[in-house]
Amino acid sequence: MNPAYSRAELLVAVIARLLEGCRHVVVGASSPIPGAAALLRQELSKDALRASPGQALNAPQGLPLVVTILGSNRYNSYTDGGVETFDMAAQGRIDAFFLGGGQIDGQANINLVGTGTYPVCDVRWPGSFGSAYLYYLVSKVILFREEHTRRVLVPKVDFISAPGVSAPGVFRSGGPYGLLTGLAWFSFDKRKHRFRLENVHPQHSVEEVRDQTGFDFDCPDQVPFTPAPEAEILALIRGRIRNEISETYPRFAATFAN
Repeated sequence: MNPAYSRAELLVAVIARLLEGCRHVVVGASSPIPGAAALLRQELSKDALRASPGQALNAPQGLPLVVTILGSNRYNSYTDGGVETFDMAAQGRIDAFFLGGGQIDGQANINLVGTGTYPVCDVRWPGSFGSAYLYYLVSKVILFREEHTRRVLVPKVDFISAPGVSAPGVFRSGGPYGLLTGLAWFSFDKRKHRFRLENVHPQHSVEEVRDQTGFDFDCPDQVPFTPAPEAEILALIRGRIRNEISETYPRFAATFAN
């Protein structure tokens, strides 16, 4: 990784770009990088409004982005997190959410249950909770997993906690927008039911991504590097965002440079 910034800072900047145009982003528990990225996008939307009140492209309807971080006291107006998240998703009031998985396959299926032949699992994970429900309803679901290995990115998940694609005729307003890992960013083609490699992070290569990915994906002839965070973005991450995310994730915030 470039010594000028950390991998976490790069991923925060990437996710913030992906959230452009959103009105309400919800971040689940144990998600410090998505949480910091959502707060960064919120700050950028506020800055854009201050520069051009009511006209900023980053602030739809002239309002700054609303961020809900489950587990936070400052960035959470819910009184019953799970129930209210599901209700708002059903009403179309959540624009982006994040899902991960112990396993993710090439059709964007995720496994949060465990490995092996269910119900006898070799390894047991926390469980699916409401992942499938939100996957069907939130229009921009970003799959996020820092570890990029064949252990995680598999040809076919052992158990489908939440399906990436649905059969024809099944109503579904939401679904996978793409997959971000510690090596690369993939978009997801909902017509072809396949990932497409869009960017490789600096200091890595397409060959490394192929070697560490257990499923096939589309790949253009030339794959650009993920853009490095600009100086002003790094300043925000190491200043305002560091202070804001420390309320929920103090140890994570301490990893950002001063």
